Amino acid sequence: MSADETDVLDQADMARLAAGHDAALNSLMERHASSLFGFLCRFIGDHDAANDLAQETFVRVYQHRTDFKLGQRFSTWLFTIGGNLARNHLRSRSRRPEVPLDSGGQNDGPSMADSLPAPGGNPADHAQSGEQHAAVRQALSELPDDLREAIVLCELEDRSVAEAATILKTTVKAVESRLYRARQQLRPRLTRWLAAT
Repeated sequence: MSADETDVLDQADMARLAAGHDAALNSLMERHASSLFGFLCRFIGDHDAANDLAQETFVRVYQHRTDFKLGQRFSTWLFTIGGNLARNHLRSRSRRPEVPLDSGGQNDGPSMADSLPAPGGNPADHAQSGEQHAAVRQALSELPDDLREAIVLCELEDRSVAEAATILKTTVKAVESRLYRARQQLRPRLTRWLAAT
């Protein structure tokens, strides 16, 4: 389905949702839940929290369904809500770090790597790809929040700089600057993987 077709369906579903047809939310979730979850997971680096925030984002969509301006792009509005919730989550987490309640201290749930498609090739390729994904995740987690969000939106979610600026509530120039700084910080951390491509 093309982006234009998706936009048309989103507009129709938001109009239906605002008119009281609650089932329209299911259609919006089917089209956008996966990409929203991917964005949140990459941004905050926590599978379970990303899942909770994705659900909360759609709750906010429902609560503010009459605030949506027909004609604006739904995915941009959705990612703006999700991004705001993620930033609030990160601020809250930095004020009071989470302490695991289990004795092992390890998260037994699936990791973001579990949701990535498996690459083709032999076992050595699989191992190298796993190392590469882990290196990228680690490097992203070490970026400041504003740089990480810009790089995730533009490089991993394929959003335009203009759309990222709308989501981040900033200017195109500011996003371009964040992307430049993020790439500068990521390059030395990922030198091994950049040389291999």
